[in-house]
Amino acid sequence: MSKPNFVYVTYIDSTPEKVWQALTDGAFTRRYWVNHRNASDWKVGSSWRHEDFDDASLVDIVGQVVESSPPRRLVLTWSFPQDAENPERVSRVDFNIEAYGNAVRLTVAHSELEPDSPMLHGISRGWPLVLSSLKTMLETGKPLPGTSQRMMRPPE
Repeated sequence: MSKPNFVYVTYIDSTPEKVWQALTDGAFTRRYWVNHRNASDWKVGSSWRHEDFDDASLVDIVGQVVESSPPRRLVLTWSFPQDAENPERVSRVDFNIEAYGNAVRLTVAHSELEPDSPMLHGISRGWPLVLSSLKTMLETGKPLPGTSQRMMRPPE
């Protein structure tokens, strides 16, 4: 059985540099990504963590930086912390940031997902909300309502 993929494309009135910063700068992500920071040095081979901004011990997602080409492309492995050592439960996220006229086309491709898994169900709802809030934040200076506060605890 092949593993499902999830692809989301959005167009943002911004620059590739600002979109890159919005994805990698913890002070920025906290404002639109439910009070989380993506913590890493963003070098290939480095680990990264999607953690609560106010309490770094609350970690929802972990992974490794597979590719880092600022401000155009970022590729990460992606799993719940308890699944990080199980290759069947580690997925991959490709962020492609392309200039599109005076705007940016952001494509997020989440691949190698376990069929019918909590991860697949979660990201199918989560990515559209988070990326819509990122777009709104970059274009208006304010995130979508309700996306700047933590919504749930990591899975047990």
